[in-house]
Amino acid sequence: MPFEIPTDLQTSLHARYGKDQIRVLRVVREGNWHHVVEYNVTVLVEGDIDSSYTKADNSVVVATDSNLAKVSPHVLVPEYFALHLGTHIVSRYFHIHKTFVKIEQLRWSRIPVNNTQSPEGAAEGHSHSFLRDGNDKRVIKVEVDGSAGKDKLVGRVSAGITDLLVLKSTGSSFESFIRDEYTTLAEVDDRIFSTAVDLEYTFAQVDLTAPTDEKKLDFKLGESVKGSVWNATDVAQRARDITLEVFAEDDSASVQVIRVSSPSPSLLTATLYKMAQTVLTQNSGVQVVNYSLPNKHYIPVDMRYIGIENVTPPSKAEVFMPIAAPREIFGAECPATSAGY
Repeated sequence: MPFEIPTDLQTSLHARYGKDQIRVLRVVREGNWHHVVEYNVTVLVEGDIDSSYTKADNSVVVATDSNLAKVSPHVLVPEYFALHLGTHIVSRYFHIHKTFVKIEQLRWSRIPVNNTQSPEGAAEGHSHSFLRDGNDKRVIKVEVDGSAGKDKLVGRVSAGITDLLVLKSTGSSFESFIRDEYTTLAEVDDRIFSTAVDLEYTFAQVDLTAPTDEKKLDFKLGESVKGSVWNATDVAQRARDITLEVFAEDDSASVQVIRVSSPSPSLLTATLYKMAQTVLTQNSGVQVVNYSLPNKHYIPVDMRYIGIENVTPPSKAEVFMPIAAPREIFGAECPATSAGY
């Protein structure tokens, strides 16, 4: 039986389509000195495309897995590459008004060897051999908006880290929490603290220069101001360094809080808040910082059945059982509220 839509049915449509999991690895060669990036890319578009849904009209459909990985001079910096790709699509196709690009960058680091130098003369590792030294990924989300006109493009960029797994074997405790008749969790004054850090920071919106060439491939970067989206590589490194330093150096009274020595030893400052504040302080173009820290539990194994004490006191435990679930999840959003942050 044919499917019939009632003639009196009124609907509205807000359509978006694209391609997910576009995988690309690019090698950029400077003589014998090679650069490698590997990306998982998602590209979505919005615009005057409703007829492709309502009338099966493919004449408005753009093949969003077409990419600029070969021709873009900005491919080594995912924020710039995403902005370039989004600007190209919005500028090239009159009926497309917004492009959304998400890039996951997988880690490839140079293998450290002696007596190797980059073209600038710095010792940086092997010229063309790399290793994956972690499963954490840089994640970049870009929106290029041409709704106000093709000559009034704006870019909205967020970036960050996902799956940054960290652990410290002491310097963490969990005490003085609310207890009731249902509480079974024991207080501990020392424990393993492990988490998989997810970080996202959002830059201030930027104006983009519309390309003037016929193929709409031109893309101009803005002024490289410290902490801005045009300083994206340095911002990413600072954010990662801040996250790791705060995690490693401060004694934690719980996953949410850390104990600091100034202005008094008893002052407790939220771990998430301190990380976020430091990212904001050191990067003037960042407006909002989000952290999520799901707790990874390692429980001391009771070995008294073989005559070995491994539970009391917790600070002396040496054999642990990794526990996948249940787990706590802690998150916070920290927007900048004052000039200069």
